[in-house]
Amino acid sequence: MKYFIKKFNDRNIHSKLVFSFFVAVIIPLLIVGFYLTHELRTKALNDAITESAANIERVKKRTAETLESAIYVANNLTLDQQLKELVNTRYTTRQQVVEAYRGYTAFKTSLNNFNELSNIRLYVDNPTMLNNWEFMPADDSIKNTFWYKSADKANGLNGWFYMPDETKKSRKYLSLVRKINYFDYKTSTTLVIDVNTDNLNTILNQESSPIMIVDDNNNVVVSNRKSFIGKKLDHIIKTDQRLIGNKGSIRGKVNGQQSEIVVDLLLPDTSLNELKFVSVIPNDTILADANSFVYLGVTVIFISLVIAVILIYLFSQLISHRIVTLSNQINVVAEGNLDEVIHVEGSDEIGLLSNRLNRMVRNIKDLITELEKMHLEKNILEKRQQEMKLKMMASQINPHFLFNALESIRMKAHIKGEKEISSVVKQLGKLMRKSIEVSAEMIYLKKEIEMVVSYLEIQKFRYEDRLEYELDIDPVSESLFIHPLIIQPLVENAVIHGLEDKGKGGRVCVITRVLENHLQVRVKDNGTGISKEKIEAIHRTLNNIDDSKENRIGLMNVHQRLCLTFGNSSGLVIESEVGKGTCISFSIPKGGNEYV
Repeated sequence: MKYFIKKFNDRNIHSKLVFSFFVAVIIPLLIVGFYLTHELRTKALNDAITESAANIERVKKRTAETLESAIYVANNLTLDQQLKELVNTRYTTRQQVVEAYRGYTAFKTSLNNFNELSNIRLYVDNPTMLNNWEFMPADDSIKNTFWYKSADKANGLNGWFYMPDETKKSRKYLSLVRKINYFDYKTSTTLVIDVNTDNLNTILNQESSPIMIVDDNNNVVVSNRKSFIGKKLDHIIKTDQRLIGNKGSIRGKVNGQQSEIVVDLLLPDTSLNELKFVSVIPNDTILADANSFVYLGVTVIFISLVIAVILIYLFSQLISHRIVTLSNQINVVAEGNLDEVIHVEGSDEIGLLSNRLNRMVRNIKDLITELEKMHLEKNILEKRQQEMKLKMMASQINPHFLFNALESIRMKAHIKGEKEISSVVKQLGKLMRKSIEVSAEMIYLKKEIEMVVSYLEIQKFRYEDRLEYELDIDPVSESLFIHPLIIQPLVENAVIHGLEDKGKGGRVCVITRVLENHLQVRVKDNGTGISKEKIEAIHRTLNNIDDSKENRIGLMNVHQRLCLTFGNSSGLVIESEVGKGTCISFSIPKGGNEYV
């Protein structure tokens, strides 16, 4: 590919135009040719499928009418009281059975009235009855057949099966099978009605293309192609697509010939299973007319190509001359002569291109001037920033002086026996040192708790017996990472606001728990509590960032940092009841360690 691009780029503009126009014409012509061929083939295929679907619908409708006769007879026999008495009577002599058979003519009458039916037989479980090819014993061999088992499970629904009729030398028929339950006698029989195959053949033989009726077990029951009858459908049609249960059209091979197969389904009334109607349309039949249009299209495309080549050569010669002129003038500008004016005659795209190149050259000159000016201003700004940094460094206070001063005060108090004051000063120094050392990085929760303890010790010195505190820290949580100054502000809020009006007995609890994949932190107090209205107001303001407060550490600051790092679900949750106290909590994922 790279070799081809290099060779193409090395050719002159005239050769490129000839090649480009040639390709630009050939490809569309080929695309149009293939598209038209495909559309003709698709239209022929769709027309054939539509016609085949209409044929199947016609066959399906006439077949349904045929099957309705069997359904009608089955319904009547199910409700026949004489038949009910006949099969449930216990006979003592053969003569009684013969007389009962002689007096029952419903089977013969139905066969005489409906030429769509070929045979009717009833399988009974009454050992006192005789086998006369109409009433037949339901022995074990019958009960183990697939159709008998299906009828037994169908609960009175009709089953349609391609099955042998032992009264006709086991010739196979499409048969209706229904179990008839006699609940009064707690007995049942199985009715089998054979559909007249000749009647179905008459329906299918009126169609020219191969068509089949297939049962639920994928057996070809009837077809206008005798070689198909009795075979499995997948032995006739070779396809990668699913045949069973499909409705629509698929592609496959029939007798080695590529064909379109149209499938439709019929579920007769009160039936358990469906019948499938399959029509086969060979591709040779479909594309016979389409191929003649293809040959005509190829001829037209060839003549169009010859004419296009001649016109391409003439027009490319005309265009390339002006492009070469433009290229020569651009080379002058490329050498650094920004005062050169590019001029090509004409107001077409090439002429417009020359005008825009002139404008681009002027813009480049203006841009160079602007960049020189910006570079000068940038140097001045950097110089001023350096001066400001020097001033800020000079104005910084060395924190070690403050720590040393506090340590001196602590030692003086300790020497004079003021151990309580000495301890408070020590905690204050520790708290200030940790506050100054705070950075954007996360710290162990254990370090944050140490800062909380320092703060609470100082406040306990201040409030004396008005304040007690309790730390309930999950040992597992101490090694987890957390933002610095994320718990101390909550404790400070509990002491200052929660216990403000508490005369004595104030209590603050800090609780941490590791729950599944989350760290939960709660700060509780037994102070005055907060009303529901004020809690709602606090929640509204937590999501507002007030720059005038200089990012001071408070509830809003804590809430914003939690939400920005871990998402809104990790923000502060405030629960309070007036007169009983307040609990402020948050929950962050243990994966917070990853932020370190």
